[in-house]
Amino acid sequence: MPYRLFCLLMAAVGIQAQQTPSINDLNAECLGNVIRLSVTPLFEDVDAVFNDTQIINLTPGLATQCGFSFKFDPMGNAMFFASLQNCFSQNMDDKMFSLVMQFRLPGNHMTEDPVYRVGKTCSYTPWTSREILCDRNYMEASEMALNNVRLLTILFNSCFHFLRQAVASGYKMTAVVFSPSKNVMNVDEVQRKGYAIANTPTRLVLRSPHNAEETYLQNVAGVPMRVLSTSTFFEQKWLVTRVDATAVCPTPEAVAFTPEVITWYMPKHIDPLFSSDAFTMLEVYMGIDAKRLDTEEMAARNYSVLVTEAHIIVEIPVGAVGGYFKSHIQDDQYFVTYTIEPMLELLWIEEVAHENTSYKVLFPITTPPMARPPQVRNYTVPEQAVFVLELGTFNLDVELLNITFPTMVLTVAECNARGFNVQEQRSPDNTLKTFRMEVPFSDPVVFKERRAEQGVTTFTLQLIYGLVIFPEYAPFSHSAVVDAVLLDIVPPSVTGNCDQENFHITVDYRNQEPFFVVLVGKRLLNHEFAQQYLTEGDTDFTITLPFSSPDAVFESVHSSSVRSRLDVALLNPYNNMTIKYFSLACSFLKTLTECFSNGTMTALAVKVESAPGLNPGQLTLSDPACGPTYSDDRFAYFHFTVNSCGTTRKFINNVMLYENEISLPDELEVKLNATTSSEEEYQLKVSCYYVANITRTLAFLTRPRDNEPFAETGTGRLMVRMRLAQDASFNTFHQEEDYPVVRYLRQPLHFEVELTTSSDPKVALVLDHCWATLNEDRDSRPRWNLIINGCENPEDPYRVVFHPVEVDARVHFPSHVKRFEVYMFSFAEDAVEQSGQVFVHCDVVICDASSPTGGPCSGQCVNQDNLKRGRSCFMLFRPWQTITELIGSSVDKLNVPSCLF
Repeated sequence: MPYRLFCLLMAAVGIQAQQTPSINDLNAECLGNVIRLSVTPLFEDVDAVFNDTQIINLTPGLATQCGFSFKFDPMGNAMFFASLQNCFSQNMDDKMFSLVMQFRLPGNHMTEDPVYRVGKTCSYTPWTSREILCDRNYMEASEMALNNVRLLTILFNSCFHFLRQAVASGYKMTAVVFSPSKNVMNVDEVQRKGYAIANTPTRLVLRSPHNAEETYLQNVAGVPMRVLSTSTFFEQKWLVTRVDATAVCPTPEAVAFTPEVITWYMPKHIDPLFSSDAFTMLEVYMGIDAKRLDTEEMAARNYSVLVTEAHIIVEIPVGAVGGYFKSHIQDDQYFVTYTIEPMLELLWIEEVAHENTSYKVLFPITTPPMARPPQVRNYTVPEQAVFVLELGTFNLDVELLNITFPTMVLTVAECNARGFNVQEQRSPDNTLKTFRMEVPFSDPVVFKERRAEQGVTTFTLQLIYGLVIFPEYAPFSHSAVVDAVLLDIVPPSVTGNCDQENFHITVDYRNQEPFFVVLVGKRLLNHEFAQQYLTEGDTDFTITLPFSSPDAVFESVHSSSVRSRLDVALLNPYNNMTIKYFSLACSFLKTLTECFSNGTMTALAVKVESAPGLNPGQLTLSDPACGPTYSDDRFAYFHFTVNSCGTTRKFINNVMLYENEISLPDELEVKLNATTSSEEEYQLKVSCYYVANITRTLAFLTRPRDNEPFAETGTGRLMVRMRLAQDASFNTFHQEEDYPVVRYLRQPLHFEVELTTSSDPKVALVLDHCWATLNEDRDSRPRWNLIINGCENPEDPYRVVFHPVEVDARVHFPSHVKRFEVYMFSFAEDAVEQSGQVFVHCDVVICDASSPTGGPCSGQCVNQDNLKRGRSCFMLFRPWQTITELIGSSVDKLNVPSCLF
């Protein structure tokens, strides 16, 4: 078989010179009488490989002559199409065709170009009497030779000269006559004119460029078609044989466009290919990029094919799957085109000649340019003091290079470094993009104008977006001017004072709506915080906070006072900028050291601001073995006798002075100073004075004991668990492997909360609060209360139902178990989906059943009625367990971890 050269020069943007394609980058498919090769990276050259040894580089002109075409999309993907009867295929009896291609990536000056080779063998049987193939750059006719004449194989190449060899039959191709011009050419002249004519053992193949001089236009059923008609003569001594070959292909004028639909008209009776009007259409198939689509695929893409008396009509929505959009610039205006390559495959038989014809057309269609002027969408909220702009919408081949402001030009990287937060955002289907940018009002590129008489300030941003289209690097721009008007706001005033126990901070917002959030210490003033500490007036509010609150900091400690400070900041809720800052420090008279006549001392040490890394629990008296009796992250409390823990004594006249010192052990002090060199040493001296010679009188009375003594509460571990029962019997419960569990509207949920490790019948478990949230954070919002202070939520029209607990084989202490029933519900935020997760949380109280102290320990509420509630959601449940320590009280709340559902 002959060699042909197919040379493709492509602009490779952003491809590294040393990149080598992987096996997944090349994909070859046999699609009837066409081989399709999909290529992901951009290649510099394509070669034909013959007999695994000869490599021939191909020129674009010979691609048309030899039966190859190609296309590229804006994303750099390429597709190659080759006729099975192309110049490179190894033909095995017109049944098997084998093609090997080699692709070369761009190299560099130091190494050879990386190459990747791909081969494909296709089977194609049986042939029809006539095969017509229309590709984007050539038309091809393949005719079965009359009387099965074994024809001469024609070898031609513009770079190499191969001898033509005759087959055993002795036939010789002598002339080609073109119609209707009647021009006669010999084989060499035909090849020089850009045509290809060759024969196989059973067929004659004729190939021509669409715009060759011997092609002509013919109107067929109102559709312009391009026609090539030939007669090829073969001679053997005194015998002459003629084989006719005709190719007919549609022109771009066969397509009509609207902004929404592409309509392609094909004549049903293609006159130049028929000898009579009597024919039967056997098959009509549509495809994309040479590949057939089935009915379901066409319906999913909204393609349609209609066969009428005169035409075959194909309709494709603009933007449908299978095509792509391309950006264009005309007079600095943005346009887009849509390109798609549909395929029609027809098979018919003529009733007189009894010859069948296979007709395939690969027909690239590109819409006329459609104006898509970009728009700047302004999402600015003036109170946030930031311009938020979005420019779009563009195809993926558009990039933002820079932005021009009145005083400077900044690249995208420079904009981001300046804090403008320029981001590219893509549509969900990854076909379109927009450019989002944020510019603070405070930046010098923003022009500000205050209009005092109107009480407003206008902020103006002028900018020109510099954009470019790839891969052709076509630049264009889009300008915009946006304004934001902000009401002049008088900043609020903050004042404060102290009494003996508390800070009092007053914020006056001066007859305006509060436009700020309050930061007290390091905590935002939320609803719960405000209910406890805030008092509201008409135009102000006052925060009253104890000096020992965790929101305050201790500046210094003295023997009879503590200096504490409270910091308050008013913040802009949109950008967290500080509107007002206020700090109040006061000294509070407090007895930190107490001396008792029985020779004991107590001392309270507090964590001061200058030692932020201090752990009060590590403080000791002079004797390092004497640590605090109680401590937390802010306080340490010491209780000791005056003759222990390194306490010293000395006499001053008639007074005994006992002294001790609270500090960190030496090794901890060295370690703390090594890690936080700026901190001061922590030392607190404590002392007691006793008069040496003094007499005191002590009186006491006795009375009978009213009740029996009981044990003091100590420290222990209790385990509480919450489980979901499978039904109202509370006999079986969902296990870990059951999850997720689905529940629907009005289905009940049966919860059991149990104290599992105690065998004390005097201990009782009481449900204090239970509520539901949308996530695992027990403090999150929204929140719906189920049980409040041990009772049903009075605001819920469908209340919780409590179930009694009796002694049985599993429950030995009914006071340790609580059961309640909840019916399905959903939050308003989750009403649309109804498929999210809901979390149930409970706080429980452990009580001494023999000595109720009131409050939650007075007993669980009983339902006032049995109103049913109906709600809907999908719920997933998971059991949880926890161990909680109780310290120093017979009544304490346990936080039972959430049940996830």
